[in-house]
Amino acid sequence: MPDSALSVVPVPAEQPAEQAAEGPGGTPPADRTGGTAYNSFAVIRRSTLLMVDDDVTMLTAVDAFLDEVGYGKFITTTNPRETLELIEKHRPDVLLLDLVMPEMSGYEVMLMIRSRREYRYLPIIVLSGKTDSASRLKALEMGATDFLQKPVDPSELQLRVRNTLAFKAYQDRLADFDPVSGLRNRRRFETDLAQVIAGQTGKPGACALLHVDIDRFKNVNDSLGYRTGDLLLNAVARRLERLSHDVEARLISAFNDTEARITVAHIAGNGFALLLAGMRETGSAERVARAVLKAFSLPFKVGEHEVFLTASIGVSLFPVDAPDATSLLKHAEMAMYQAKQRGRNTHEFFSAEFNARAAERVALEADLRRAVERGELEVYYQPKVGIITGRVVGAEALLRWIHPKHGMISPVRFIPVAEEAGLITDIGRWVLETTIQQIRTWRDNGLPLVPVSVNVSAAQFNRSAILKDVRNVLANTGVDTKLLVLEVTETLLMTDTTEAIALLHAIRSMGVRLSVDDFGTGYSSLGYLRQLPVDELKIDRSFVKGLPAEKDSLAIVRAIVAMAHALNLKVVAEGVETEGQLEVLRAVRCDEFQGYLCSKPIPQPQFTRLLEKAAARPRPNPFAEASGTG
Repeated sequence: MPDSALSVVPVPAEQPAEQAAEGPGGTPPADRTGGTAYNSFAVIRRSTLLMVDDDVTMLTAVDAFLDEVGYGKFITTTNPRETLELIEKHRPDVLLLDLVMPEMSGYEVMLMIRSRREYRYLPIIVLSGKTDSASRLKALEMGATDFLQKPVDPSELQLRVRNTLAFKAYQDRLADFDPVSGLRNRRRFETDLAQVIAGQTGKPGACALLHVDIDRFKNVNDSLGYRTGDLLLNAVARRLERLSHDVEARLISAFNDTEARITVAHIAGNGFALLLAGMRETGSAERVARAVLKAFSLPFKVGEHEVFLTASIGVSLFPVDAPDATSLLKHAEMAMYQAKQRGRNTHEFFSAEFNARAAERVALEADLRRAVERGELEVYYQPKVGIITGRVVGAEALLRWIHPKHGMISPVRFIPVAEEAGLITDIGRWVLETTIQQIRTWRDNGLPLVPVSVNVSAAQFNRSAILKDVRNVLANTGVDTKLLVLEVTETLLMTDTTEAIALLHAIRSMGVRLSVDDFGTGYSSLGYLRQLPVDELKIDRSFVKGLPAEKDSLAIVRAIVAMAHALNLKVVAEGVETEGQLEVLRAVRCDEFQGYLCSKPIPQPQFTRLLEKAAARPRPNPFAEASGTG
């Protein structure tokens, strides 16, 4: 199977076996609403009829007429006031109703029934001796489905009831089954799931719910069209149905799991559900999940194409993971998303720990959306220090979140949330504006200025966002453009080299300096690096960490410095924490460094005091005394 989650290759013109089972030319069977054709006799045998009439003779006669064609259940009453109670108890498929009764008219009964939402579409056939057009029209207006005149002709009665049942069966199928796949839809499945759980409560055994989601299904619709996408969903449905029958048989024969039953449903656009009820042991859920993944390893034949798919499966267990149908569905879906996060084409079981992490992430996102307006975000500054002079020659602006309840929240936690939630562009713009405004304040207060670096996210790195933002904030503040350094990662630059280079040139033309962050972790070649209009390379902390003991790290650092200097680029080492690391960097002629050896990132007032001390009493390393952090 190809490495990608979805690939399409032509197949021979002859009709494949799976396609033939679905219908000629790859189309599903003519009855797209349920797989099997309508069987009127089966509908009649399992139907329930309720008749309300004060004439006992009429009740007996109709019972005899309908008994000849084998209706499943026939309920009668002479008291119209019992109608609603009998409907709730027996759930009839059709109501036969007399119009003229002493205690309550048929019109009043219909009004009572139609006032209940759940019985709004219950078929009602009126039987009445009143044949005038006004009576018939009023009955239809009150909600009658059909009208028969007394005395009733047996053949006509049988035909009218049969046709009514057939139409109701068709309506029920449209309401309960997906028209594309022919499987139970989500509404019907939720009802069935609730009933299974209610019947399972308090009994030995368990239920497992598998949420099966086709990976990257949008690629099918985009490349092959929605018609082919529908055919593919139908093919998936048929395969899952066959698999459910096969797995049931294997569970019975191999594990004596005689109560295990699997129900398949189509609960979302490209999402399916398998309910495994009556399990003896939870290991059966694992077996079913593996069987589904194995079934997806074979290609799906649709029309002239052979389509390869993968699926991500989330599994939740009753009663271990959830006490009710709603929670079981929710937890299976959450586990499915966890499977997608772990690379797709796999299955994951729901865990309380994962649920807690997901809930925490939702809460974190909600708080982050309000953090800017509440003033909870702050810009900290980490000094850049000249390795030879020991002076502070620059700074990096770093975002910090001071949560009113949880205190300092690490950027490692909230930056990915901001990116996933689409907040990173607005937050990045706020950091840029705040930093430039602060540089202007330092300038207006007569403090010595140093260039300040601001990180640019992938979402910001497009022509409409970052160019406009930088141009506006510099124009509004009048800050010297050379005091702003934009840091972009090496990986970001490699996504679209042509566009990246063009954008860097546009930024550089404004006089803004550019830095490549985390250098050494990507795949830049020397030839590619020569094309970039950048001023600075920052050696990733992962290489600095191994100094001076690791020879590989030393060789990489030495090579980066030599290459950068050959291209007239300045080199900054990140994450310097020891004197030994600094000594190596000095020996290889690295230009600047950042790290806890001098300072962790500090709040703006503390960095401002550093600048004030530098202005009042220049010294080789004024920062060591000002920061107090060691």
